[in-house]
Amino acid sequence: MDAVEALAQVASLLADNTRAALCGALLDGRAWTSRELAAHAGVAASTVSEHLTRLVEGGLLVEHRQGRHRYVALAGPHVAELLETMAAFAVPQVAPRGLRAAAVSEAMARGRTCYDHLAGKLGIALKTGLVEAGLVSAGVGGELATSGLAAAELSITEPGMVWLKELGFEPSKRVLSRACLDWTERVPHLAGAAGAFLCGTFLERGWVRRIGTSRAVLLTPTGEQGWRDLGLVSLGAA
Repeated sequence: MDAVEALAQVASLLADNTRAALCGALLDGRAWTSRELAAHAGVAASTVSEHLTRLVEGGLLVEHRQGRHRYVALAGPHVAELLETMAAFAVPQVAPRGLRAAAVSEAMARGRTCYDHLAGKLGIALKTGLVEAGLVSAGVGGELATSGLAAAELSITEPGMVWLKELGFEPSKRVLSRACLDWTERVPHLAGAAGAFLCGTFLERGWVRRIGTSRAVLLTPTGEQGWRDLGLVSLGAA
């Protein structure tokens, strides 16, 4: 399969509203059962099963069997970044209808998880604070910048690495840091091992909490103080 065929295959997988909804739900980084996904998408379990099989075979999802239950999850952070970037290129949609839909949309834009790292205004505030503190270096350029969607290379500085290790970070084979284009803010937030570590740390400390079963998250009062203690001065941007 050449590059053109591979691109067409991925595009066809995501061109269906139900499959796109399933992938969107899995952006929270957790594994869902097919029954949970069917309820989320509002379709029959048999219909979801067919869609999940196509997504697994296409390499976007992975499947785990536990007893009678079928769990699925995104195949990795690279899939989450692909989905987030594609969403950022989408034509802006009309305002959501109804108070509930508007509230969900606002919560997602304010703060959410993008697989295993923070996104939305909260994620951008984190990235900005790290840059201003000299812990992350950002370079802007590339074709995305000319189209109005700023591309950036986000790299951890030497002081940043010291800071992360003081928080308990342990380097691994995973890419340390990378830019992931935020689909609501249209600028990159921090992904990679460093982004995942910070998100996990904030959740464990109760600085960030999930809102219901969605991937929307909220910064807690304890988190606001903890953020300030870490010297992340751009907290107000969230």
